[in-house]
Amino acid sequence: MVKFLNKLGRDESGATAVEYGLIVALIFIAMLGAVTSFSNANIATYTAIETAVTSVTGA
Repeated sequence: MVKFLNKLGRDESGATAVEYGLIVALIFIAMLGAVTSFSNANIATYTAIETAVTSVTGA
């Protein structure tokens, strides 16, 4: 049993998959932040356009 636990503790074959998973998760979080930021800026721009058009047309 001790040999099995020692062998299991030194086994690093699954470590690469976990590392790639973490990298993908970090990239996804960065992309989500960028899209959210772009979305907020886009909404602010269209709101400003709407306000300008409304004030010009008097509606």
